[in-house]
Amino acid sequence: MSYKYRTKGTCSTMIEVELDGDIVKNVKFTGGCNGNLQGVSRLVAGRTVDEVESTLSGIRCGFKPTSCPDQLSKAVREAYNAQK
Repeated sequence: MSYKYRTKGTCSTMIEVELDGDIVKNVKFTGGCNGNLQGVSRLVAGRTVDEVESTLSGIRCGFKPTSCPDQLSKAVREAYNAQK
């Protein structure tokens, strides 16, 4: 299942998440720091929604209350809930 999540408060504007049940298969960011986000995307592939959420939730970018990894944690949870 592929799911598009519009980010809030980050340089990236959208995250496309592909899940297989509760396993993250693929992640693609639109905008943001390309190299870093490619790395984050590869690191979460194969992990569960719970693992991604517990690892990335709450990470901040500078003085912002969120970050691209934090938004990814929200995106995978929303994608998982949408497939139920």
